[in-house]
Amino acid sequence: MFKKKPGNKVNGTSQKSPSLNMISEGTTIKGTIKSNNDIRIAGRLEGEAICKGKVIVSSTAHVDGNIASTEADIAGKVDGTIKVSNKLSLRQTANVYGDIYTKVFVVEEGAQLNGNCKMGEQDNSAVSRTNAEYAESTVVKEKD
Repeated sequence: MFKKKPGNKVNGTSQKSPSLNMISEGTTIKGTIKSNNDIRIAGRLEGEAICKGKVIVSSTAHVDGNIASTEADIAGKVDGTIKVSNKLSLRQTANVYGDIYTKVFVVEEGAQLNGNCKMGEQDNSAVSRTNAEYAESTVVKEKD
């Protein structure tokens, strides 16, 4: 009578809940975050965010480290290099202090970028590499 039916279907289609990793406002994390899913940061990250999905940095967030992802939407403060294999959006409240590498770049009026920007096709696709290969390719080398 109360047996679970195989699959999770609604209206004949299978439903998959979205996966999102979130650092809430008022939270500080030190270290590297690696994920196959999206990452939303509203607090503070002291380290790297590496993901095969989208990194969202809200207006209350501060990332003191590098970001590497397929897509990124930045509205807060980032002190570090940003590598995005597809589309990077800087919102009106964004403050970026570091270099940017992306294929597509969208900037709203009011966003601030203090660093270099390199655009175009790049060999840093998050989708076509294994986790280890992708993580290794996103490491930012220190200048001598």
